[in-house]
Amino acid sequence: MSSDVPDTPDVPAERVEPVRIEDEMEQSYIDYAMSVIVGRALPDARDGLKPVQRRILYAMHEMGVTSRSSHRKSSSIVGDTMGNYHPHGDSAIYDALARMAQDFSLRYPLVDGQGNFGSVDGDPPAAMRYTEARMAPIAEELLDDIDKDTVDFEGNYDDRLTEPAVLPAAVPNLLVNGASGIAVGMSTNLPPHNLGEVIDAAIHLIDHPDCAVADLIDTPDSDGYIKGPDFPSGAKIVNREGLWNAYTEGRGRLRVRADIETEYADSGGDRIVITELPYQENKARRIERIADDVQNEKIDGIRDIRDESDRNGIRVVIECKRSANADVVRNQLLEHHLERTFSVISLALVDGQPRVLNLKELLEQFVEHRREVVRRRSQFELDEAEDRAHILEGRLIALDNVDGVVELIRDSEDRDAAMAGLRTEYELSEAQAEHVVRMQLGSLTSMEAGEIEAEYGDVQAEIQRLETILNDESELLGVIKDELQEIKAEYADERRTEIIEDAGSVTREDLIAEEQVVVAVSESDYVKRMSLSDFDPQHRGGKGIIGSRPKEGDRISTVFTASTHDYLLCFTNQGQVYRLKVFELPEMGRTARGTSAVNIIDLDDGEEITAVVNTDDVDQGYLAMATRNGYVKRTAVSAFENVHSGGIRALRLEDDDSLVDVEVTPGDGDLLLGTREGMTIRFAESDARPMGRSARGVNGIDLEGEDRVAGLVAATADDDRHLLTVTKNGYGKRTPLSEYRRQSRYGKGLIDIKTDDRNGPVCAINAVSEGDGLVIMSEAGQIMRTHVGEVSRIGRNTKGVVVMRLDDDDHVAGVDVVPNVESDDEDVDESD
Repeated sequence: MSSDVPDTPDVPAERVEPVRIEDEMEQSYIDYAMSVIVGRALPDARDGLKPVQRRILYAMHEMGVTSRSSHRKSSSIVGDTMGNYHPHGDSAIYDALARMAQDFSLRYPLVDGQGNFGSVDGDPPAAMRYTEARMAPIAEELLDDIDKDTVDFEGNYDDRLTEPAVLPAAVPNLLVNGASGIAVGMSTNLPPHNLGEVIDAAIHLIDHPDCAVADLIDTPDSDGYIKGPDFPSGAKIVNREGLWNAYTEGRGRLRVRADIETEYADSGGDRIVITELPYQENKARRIERIADDVQNEKIDGIRDIRDESDRNGIRVVIECKRSANADVVRNQLLEHHLERTFSVISLALVDGQPRVLNLKELLEQFVEHRREVVRRRSQFELDEAEDRAHILEGRLIALDNVDGVVELIRDSEDRDAAMAGLRTEYELSEAQAEHVVRMQLGSLTSMEAGEIEAEYGDVQAEIQRLETILNDESELLGVIKDELQEIKAEYADERRTEIIEDAGSVTREDLIAEEQVVVAVSESDYVKRMSLSDFDPQHRGGKGIIGSRPKEGDRISTVFTASTHDYLLCFTNQGQVYRLKVFELPEMGRTARGTSAVNIIDLDDGEEITAVVNTDDVDQGYLAMATRNGYVKRTAVSAFENVHSGGIRALRLEDDDSLVDVEVTPGDGDLLLGTREGMTIRFAESDARPMGRSARGVNGIDLEGEDRVAGLVAATADDDRHLLTVTKNGYGKRTPLSEYRRQSRYGKGLIDIKTDDRNGPVCAINAVSEGDGLVIMSEAGQIMRTHVGEVSRIGRNTKGVVVMRLDDDDHVAGVDVVPNVESDDEDVDESD
């Protein structure tokens, strides 16, 4: 079968090198990565621009689209940039152009845009055919003197044209406008800074090249120059440690916080007004997410959100509910929405290689670049001045010999002969002779001669100045400083971003309003907290109101009051102690059952909380513990400094014993034990020597028959408080502590209260003052709040009076004292 394709003879390769495929893949990937790093993603440390930004500005320069020209269609600028310098997609070029025009992205925009170039709400720019642009004045400072051989040029992508490898950049653009970019395996993220501060730091570095990085940073402890990033959107930076790391190491993490104002109203319904957002935050999306969290009840206390922003700035108004605490709502917003982390990575190209630079190194790269630009510019201007002086010298020679020159030129056959004659007769150079031949007769007047002589003197002075700059380093640096001062005077403005002291991250505790709460725990280990203000004080003998609805077969076993910001030590009947944050308890309504405590505290089966101690009270001294069978033990509070989540052992118990109560003691006071049958013994605290956590303790009271300990009270020798005793059936009394004389430990004690069928057994004993309040809760979930003054003050060995009226099948579950509640300050509910 014939074929139309001619046979091609095999030609042996001149050289074949075997290469391992993994080596080839590695090298090819490295080449690709470096191409992306150098050619697209990272800024140059000298002018702070990525290639696409540099090419856009240079294309505008070549097009004559300066700050003094009219605006030009963005599509025209993008087209010239893409066709001549940047052979990539037009959308990428337009995105870069639009960002350089956004005053919310760049601290000092490089493009003066006309039309819709996007917004802080995330709106995209209008199509490039609808927008117009020209260079901003400060952008011209980046291109100034580019035609004076100040930078190297290289061929464009198809070698038709040349483009600058870097711009002359009279402005420290990398620090001033920052940069962000993601390359292959690395990224950069430099925040913008205030122009005046950066220039002051650069001038200081020029004057003191051996200064430390710390000398450039303005902190409360040092008088430097750069306070920190200065975002176009303002806001606040709240951690100086992150700033220090960013400037000294080139990497750091900053917390940027929105600017928030709280407008308090006397009638409630406070307002939280957001006037500035963190840098590059999408306002519309953030408002939407806040609204979602409000709807999903992740944030409480907000009733309305309005965006009142306009051309003058951001204003987002958040209306709080009348019952809400505006400070708590503010903290919730900061925790979830209005504070973000800005990671600083000062990565830039130095000699074509990516490097992480600290603040001093960033400024050194700019200063060294300016030194080279000024040197090359001065050399270029010197060459031009010397060329001009050379021409002027020829003209002056011609003027001095005007008659001979005119005659020589007139007698010459042609121009070349005239030039040759001038060179021979008056020793002129070829350039001088050519210029003299081309001179007009009008320039031979005496006035023209005077102007030439004056110009020659000016040129000689300029030559001398330029030679001084090139030969004297201090003069060259002086030129750089003078030009920087001019830039500062023209473009510098006030800071927008405030640096505030770091008060620490917003904690969960900050998100909870501080208030007194009632905590109820059931025998089945259901727990919840309720605001104490939900329960109005009543007179003695009231029935209270519903505080909980235990499930069938369950009943309330413990009740105590605390602040939502309190940290508690919770002791259980099995002798374990756990650490609990009150705000971690679920807040529920009065009729709710609660949440299983195992979700908060790791309780074993049959383990119940029987005593609670506030850690604010546990500073020094001892914890005295009393057991059901009459044992007492004292342990130094230092033994409970580290209570881990799984709890620790507080004391050792016998099989049929359980922990009943715990009190904080000073070490030199008295202890009172009260029993269920109404007996009370008071003895010196020192009679029970301090023991370790694993000890059982010593006998505190000699119990008769089936009697058991009901509670423990700590008192001092001259204590003027009263002993409050409350029985299971809701009866109680107050008796001065002074009526309970001190005895020896392990005695039978004295009769405190009669426990007959009416009273029932003792439920709780507490030491109370006249101004204290009481919270009493029944096993069925009724809560009554009253004042200590409502409970009659009577002696020992009496029955007492009704404190809380109970249903027939209900009993008191627990009593807690709310210290320092004056009855005159609160209204007493007259109802039962």
